[in-house]
Amino acid sequence: MDRLTAMEVFVRAVESGSFSAAGETLQMSSQLVGKHVQKLEHHLGVQLLHRSTRRQSLTDFGRSFYERAKIILSEVETAESMAAETRAVPSGRLRINAPVSFGMRSLSPCLPDYMKIYTDVSVELTLGNRAVDLIDEGYDAVFRVGELSDTGLIARRLAPYRLILCASPAYLEAHDKLANPWDLQKHECLGFSHTALRTHWTFDGPDGRVVVPVSGRLMVDHGEPLLHAALQGLGIMLQPMELVRDHIDDGRLLALLPDYPAPTRPLHILYAPDRRLTPKLRSFLDFAVARFA
Repeated sequence: MDRLTAMEVFVRAVESGSFSAAGETLQMSSQLVGKHVQKLEHHLGVQLLHRSTRRQSLTDFGRSFYERAKIILSEVETAESMAAETRAVPSGRLRINAPVSFGMRSLSPCLPDYMKIYTDVSVELTLGNRAVDLIDEGYDAVFRVGELSDTGLIARRLAPYRLILCASPAYLEAHDKLANPWDLQKHECLGFSHTALRTHWTFDGPDGRVVVPVSGRLMVDHGEPLLHAALQGLGIMLQPMELVRDHIDDGRLLALLPDYPAPTRPLHILYAPDRRLTPKLRSFLDFAVARFA
């Protein structure tokens, strides 16, 4: 039995939630995933997973073994990366996380360019608006929008993230004129569940910064549903330029209050200070800075 392979399969089965999901990720059948886990349990002489037809859960020992196995696999990957570093050729798996709108509209379109240049690097990209734990969740690099807390991570600054206030012509024709940010309190504002954008929108006007409380019937944790709602005339939204640019260009959305732009938000790419700057990570950091700075 290849113990490292069995460990990797076991860890992926735990993180994926099922043998079938792990098999899809590892490109093997769910039956083969099950055999790897069973052989590992037989080798250890201890059950790792409680399994039923509908769900699986870790045993007490399985939970402890899972944490140790993740560390071992991480160390193996680091050792292999060191070997790659001696060849100075970017290779191996690169795990990246990014906010949804930025990931879909900005990062995803240019990611194939990176992979065409570095053909020995495989990329695993996840999108989400929660702040993932780079170290605990095993990412090589994460993109973050907004002010950074003291995370202890190394940050490389990218071009600021620009938010645009906009609505459809149909919505604007059916509602009172919007002359200044305070008028938003009389309008249906499409809410973004993350950060202060849930309840307050901020603008920089001729007389300084303005913070306006907003409310609306729709609250979503991703920009795409808000875009669809705005296009259907459901309300006004404040979302990234990447998300709305095409629709503003074709007239389906209209940018509002040009004298009161929303403050730009910082955008960074982060990585761990104690993680060896392998060729794959260095190559991606340089690529990201070149594309988004």
